[in-house]
Amino acid sequence: MTVREVRPLPRRATLSTRAAARARRAAIRTASPHYRWIVLSNTTLGVLMASINASILLIALPDIFRGIGVDPLEPGNTSLMLWLIMGYMVVTAVLVVGFGRLGDMYGRVRMYNAGFAVFTVFSILLAATWMHGPAAAVFMIVMRILQGVGGAMLMANSNAIITDAFPVHRRGLALGLNQVAGIAGSFLGLIIGGLLGPVDWRLVFLVSVPVGIAGTVWAYVSLHDTGVRRRARMDWWGNLTFAVGLIAVLVGITYGIQPYGGHTMGWTNPAVLAALGGGILTLVVFCVIETRVAEPMFHLALFRIRAFTAGNLASLLSSLGRGGLMFVLIIWLQGIWLPRHGYDFASTPLWAGIYMLPLTVGFLIAGPVSGWLSDRFGARTFATGGMLVAALSFVWLLVLPVDFTYPPFAAALLVNGLGMGVFAAPNRAGIMNSLPPGERGVGAGMSTVFQNAAMVLSIGVFFSLMITGLARSLPETLSAGLVAHGVPAAAAAKVAALPPVSVLFASLLGYNPVQTLLGPDVLAQLPASSAAYLTGRGFFPALISQPFADGLTVAFAFAITACVVAAIASALRGGKYAYDEPTSPPRSGMR
Repeated sequence: MTVREVRPLPRRATLSTRAAARARRAAIRTASPHYRWIVLSNTTLGVLMASINASILLIALPDIFRGIGVDPLEPGNTSLMLWLIMGYMVVTAVLVVGFGRLGDMYGRVRMYNAGFAVFTVFSILLAATWMHGPAAAVFMIVMRILQGVGGAMLMANSNAIITDAFPVHRRGLALGLNQVAGIAGSFLGLIIGGLLGPVDWRLVFLVSVPVGIAGTVWAYVSLHDTGVRRRARMDWWGNLTFAVGLIAVLVGITYGIQPYGGHTMGWTNPAVLAALGGGILTLVVFCVIETRVAEPMFHLALFRIRAFTAGNLASLLSSLGRGGLMFVLIIWLQGIWLPRHGYDFASTPLWAGIYMLPLTVGFLIAGPVSGWLSDRFGARTFATGGMLVAALSFVWLLVLPVDFTYPPFAAALLVNGLGMGVFAAPNRAGIMNSLPPGERGVGAGMSTVFQNAAMVLSIGVFFSLMITGLARSLPETLSAGLVAHGVPAAAAAKVAALPPVSVLFASLLGYNPVQTLLGPDVLAQLPASSAAYLTGRGFFPALISQPFADGLTVAFAFAITACVVAAIASALRGGKYAYDEPTSPPRSGMR
């Protein structure tokens, strides 16, 4: 018998064997039912963290600006305030489609894991801001934009990872929980920012760090790519024109709500018009490019799927209504209702977040339940009904007096949260179920673009509508009220001539509006009793109530219209439509 020499396997073969073994172990783990809930838990944590950070600054802004030594209400600093709020939203809206495409090409879990890490790194750098003055604000804006890159990677791939892990008949509940966590996070951010900001403004950013570190390690160890990868070339021209066009439009909206020349807003500003016009033209060029390239970034062919198109249109309109509602409620509570009920202006940001809790409770109740039910009965009934309920809640808010009693107001917010929750989960499940497996990343990114861009657009729309309503009667009312309480006519006229956006920003930031607008020099000339009354909790809220009611009427009328059109779009989505397997054609049936 001949003895053969046993030779070791080549290193390449050994590595290949190890990779195959790892792949087998990953396949065993991902086949386990427990893996689905690991996926859902981790992705929901990531989306919750990203959405909380989209709104956490709104309440904490006064503490942040005091910490870095900047007055956000000075004319030159207004843009710093807006970009600190909106820079994160803009970059997530711009980048989600590209990161969704990269996830389809190179692995959704890989992109998602990187998003957790990027988000955590820039959260640390935000908390470590060492500069002061406008330079610190600029640094923080840049860090917020880069933090938004991580947020975009999380948002772009979380829904696709869930869709890969869950079968069709269970996706509604899973996507519903994820979607509701994302939406509820935008309201929880208000409370968290209000609680942490007064303690130390750095905690507003630092709170995300332990969650980010734990989520990064957990995702790296536990998540595995189970979806269909679609090898393709990157559409660089499409990415470039999309980014330039969308950024130009969102920048135009951002500066359109700021005063220009003698106008209350900047919609006649040539720079704003150029940004809007140039942005729209660039987006048209983008659409032309997407029809010509072999591997487009934005798959326009997906809009041939009726469930996908109708779901995204409804999502865009519901996000417009929801985003505007958040800003309107903050100004309503902080500028009028809370001061009239004994709260100091400085404490109103925190209490505004607390008094808005019924809205979040409605989301948390309705979202998972409607997602579970939509698995059995389809998305159309729930999405349509949810938008109609939301529209009725806006009607309810519209008929309330400006100085309302809280129980009816809380009930209206609860109904709005229930309606939005009933809509959000089934609508997102319907969108994701309609996508072929190889297009889930880019499709989820496209859907998130509509949702995130609508949040920025809603700021422009609702602020414009509110300012239009205020501009009709606020100057005359403000001037007469100030003169009646001893303010010199020239000083009163100067304050009344200020753009209404100054009043809105002061209310949004929890500043004492009259004290801020008049300034210490004018107040020092008044009798102590008159100065105390004018800067007290009763004068300004009572003065602005009627002009504000005019603005509310216009804003809520727009929100009602948006919800009704969203309900119509949802009703036209068709029946259940889902891709079950990579090789099977789409199923369409009425249920």
